[in-house]
Amino acid sequence: MMKHDPQSAPARLLIALFAALAVIVTLSACGGSDASSGPEEPTFTFVIPAGAGDQIEAGEPLDILPRELRTEIGETIMIVNEDDQAHILGPWFLGAGETLRQRFVTPGVFDGSCSVHPSGAFTVVVEPTDEA
Repeated sequence: MMKHDPQSAPARLLIALFAALAVIVTLSACGGSDASSGPEEPTFTFVIPAGAGDQIEAGEPLDILPRELRTEIGETIMIVNEDDQAHILGPWFLGAGETLRQRFVTPGVFDGSCSVHPSGAFTVVVEPTDEA
């Protein structure tokens, strides 16, 4: 017979709260997304072609993303990964065959490593709109 451990319920609750906080922090780090906007045409579209990972491993520099992308609140970036390898793109991880679509709703600077840019880095600068 299994004995109930009263200490395990608070521990499970604490783990669930940390997991929820991690999701919220990740979404807010890139300005979150606005699901009510629907499938609008992205402001910026980039495609990682099939074979990009092999080219990078062979030492061939690729010109897929700019080193720095300047955008405004309300604009959307879409990155399509047609490669069979996952890639890190600044603040995002994009698996093989996946598509990232991010609409920016808050200003900020979001940067990180980039596996497809020759510099090894990618920065997105989200500025307030001129209307604000």
